[in-house]
Amino acid sequence: MPVVAIGLLLLLILLAVPVGAVLGLLGLVLDQVFTPMPMWRAIGEISWGASTEFTLMAIPLYILLGEIFLRSGIASDMYEALRKWLVWLPGGLMHANIAASTLFAATSGSSVATAATIGTVALPQQKKYGYGERMFLGSIAAGGTLGILIPPSINMIIYGVLTNTSIPQLYLAALLPGLVLATIFMMTIIAGAGLTRSGRVAERFSWTEKRAALRHLLPPGAIFVVIMGSIYAGIATPTEAAGLGVLAALVLAWSRRRLNAVLLMAAFENTMRTTGMIMLIVMLAYFLNFVLTGLGLSQVIADLLNGADLSPLQTILLVIAFYLVLGCVMETLSMMIATLPIVAPIVFAAGYDPVWFGVVMMMLVELAMITPPIGVNLYVVQGVRTSGSIRDVILGSMPFVLAILAMILFLVAMPDVVTMFAGG
Repeated sequence: MPVVAIGLLLLLILLAVPVGAVLGLLGLVLDQVFTPMPMWRAIGEISWGASTEFTLMAIPLYILLGEIFLRSGIASDMYEALRKWLVWLPGGLMHANIAASTLFAATSGSSVATAATIGTVALPQQKKYGYGERMFLGSIAAGGTLGILIPPSINMIIYGVLTNTSIPQLYLAALLPGLVLATIFMMTIIAGAGLTRSGRVAERFSWTEKRAALRHLLPPGAIFVVIMGSIYAGIATPTEAAGLGVLAALVLAWSRRRLNAVLLMAAFENTMRTTGMIMLIVMLAYFLNFVLTGLGLSQVIADLLNGADLSPLQTILLVIAFYLVLGCVMETLSMMIATLPIVAPIVFAAGYDPVWFGVVMMMLVELAMITPPIGVNLYVVQGVRTSGSIRDVILGSMPFVLAILAMILFLVAMPDVVTMFAGG
């Protein structure tokens, strides 16, 4: 059964079948072949249960918040301000890519939205000042992955729902590792700029211009304070905080005289399109998990690992290797939903904290976002470009892949970096 399941999964992916359909078809085939029980009859109840989960209501709200930020011009002004402050560093504008991604991630919760937004704003600057294309593209793709780790994170909400882990604790635990990873990305850029002698300073800005630009960093900072402050002050749940964030974004757009029917309709349309895609994957992944549990596959895998008599360190290293391989051939959201019900209990039984594993899981998902051939952010950045091969995006992302992997291994060696901030 595991061989058939994995083989069918890879076949459907190679045939370019949409991910949601892959999960549904896989569940139906396994149900028909390996069990006489008509589990497919439960798909309606499972879909209803998944789609009415209150915590998941935060997903469309965070997507809408990012759309308002992008369409009201707040994101482009933020990038311009960071450009003025960071262009003097070796690597120049590439540092603005990482810093802008960090701030945008703290409001949107979406890796794809972060990469698309920063890419749209940054790529004209790359052409204008003649930066080395590969590393510049890689910095946008890698910076976009911070949307998964830095709170509020849509993927982290889904992890919390699937593993029954406190989302406020996950947010608190992920903040420092997210900032550290952003710093490591910037150090990678400095090292790359030194080796290739690219990204030389092309502009100079006076202190007056820099101080004037700081006002454009206030809107994303204000949104972050509204969301995270309301959660940790006990005023709102993560879902309610997302609603407060959208309200604050609407007020900011109105104060800039950008709030109109055209902006709202475009933001609503993109939000519904993205939400529909995510929820289809969520519902069908829940169905696949139901089938796999009914077939006993989860228990088979757990028994195999227990029979191997692995140490906790060997177990977590095996899990990391598993996700490194799986991330190359599977879309990240479906990868999380399809595997966490099987993998998470094994990791927890080995003695690892659920909050700590949540942060590590987000980094593994980050890796999958920029590893070929399925890395979504690679295609997002390529889609923003007007010409060129995706090979440039892939090669430019490789140094950042190594940076994320180094961060994961550091957290394995030093788990207290995560748990001490989450009360774990």
